[in-house]
Amino acid sequence: MCSCRRSSCSKRVTAPLSGARAARVFLCFAFGYLLSYALRAVNAVIAPALVAEMHLSNADLGLLSSAYFVSFGAMQLPLGVWLDKYGARRTEASLLLCAALGAAVFASSSSLAGLWIGRALIGIGVSACLMAAFKAYRQWFPLERQSQLASWMLVAGTSGALTATVPVTLALPALGWRGIFWVVAALLLAVSGAIFFLLREVERQFDDGAAKGGTATGDAAPDGGYRRIFGSAYFWRMGVPGLLNHGIFFALQTLWAGPWMMTVLGKSAQQTGQILFAFNLVLLLSYLALGWAAPRLVARGWNTHRIIGIGIGGMVLAQAAMLFTSAPMAWLLWLLLAACVPVTTLVQSHVGLAFPAALAGRANSAYNLQLFIGAFATQWGFGVAVDLFKAHGVLAADAFRATLAVAVLLQAGALVFFLLNRAQPGNPST
Repeated sequence: MCSCRRSSCSKRVTAPLSGARAARVFLCFAFGYLLSYALRAVNAVIAPALVAEMHLSNADLGLLSSAYFVSFGAMQLPLGVWLDKYGARRTEASLLLCAALGAAVFASSSSLAGLWIGRALIGIGVSACLMAAFKAYRQWFPLERQSQLASWMLVAGTSGALTATVPVTLALPALGWRGIFWVVAALLLAVSGAIFFLLREVERQFDDGAAKGGTATGDAAPDGGYRRIFGSAYFWRMGVPGLLNHGIFFALQTLWAGPWMMTVLGKSAQQTGQILFAFNLVLLLSYLALGWAAPRLVARGWNTHRIIGIGIGGMVLAQAAMLFTSAPMAWLLWLLLAACVPVTTLVQSHVGLAFPAALAGRANSAYNLQLFIGAFATQWGFGVAVDLFKAHGVLAADAFRATLAVAVLLQAGALVFFLLNRAQPGNPST
């Protein structure tokens, strides 16, 4: 009789992916996430063109950009159910068609309402890009490779953020922001087709193998579902930093970093594009470094939660330092922030592994919901707060600083909550 747990036994019915098949799976999901992240970050670069053509205020710009996050966040709970019931391949391929439609709507719109609808459709459409990958990896790859695969996916995503900086800046004069979104619509269609057709055989093989162990895609999840996840003290220990620290970072990276460079530091649009490129390059390299270093640090006795606490503490300190300087080299603080951010990968991967494999889609989506609630609130709220400070006579640069100060205080509170909370995950194999 097999002495391992049922979920482990079922994974051994079919050999884990390797070689060209494993690379095909990873590349299909990675390209989808690359496009998702590029669309998440692109508004930070095209913001000046959007403001000039559409006559948008800071609050309008924040509301427009947050449409992506509010629609993305609203999808997370049903998305988790769809991933666990229908599988990663069909769910993501279908939703990417919606993203392509959204990009086309955004490219052809002439009003703020039309742009908002297009942006919301994009958010719905790319909502599965990371969660679907995590679900597929949990089913098709061994547990010991999950953290490595998560780091590689974040490298792919950061590559998308890099694509949305200098390359988009260079393409804007030739294509305009509308032309860029038409190109993205075509790419989204191509990735949808690749995931649907190229991964069909892999999914069928693992579903057939898992069915012999009673865990095929579509089987009922263990008792509790989302109630079990949201009732977990460990989920909230990780979810609060996701809501505030990770969510606020996303809002800064994908929108407010650009206006900060120009308004607070006095950089030109070209200089801002170059700084954002460097910022995202450091982020990419830091994801790679953490993927290499984290398992080695743990093997030497470092507690993962200690690593997370140090990284989040570095994020808070870097942003706090930004409040007190506008020197020519102050933009380097953003590189320090980028170097600390990858610890959030450990947070997300630990949430997914803290619950049974049949709940992996729901666990990851529940965490992602926290992240995007924070990102939505910050993207919109940051612009509202800046306009409010300015309306009371505060200079634009000082209005940005005051708003970031509020964000820093919220993040510091989340860090304290994480450090004082001693909840631990259950056995990830149960």
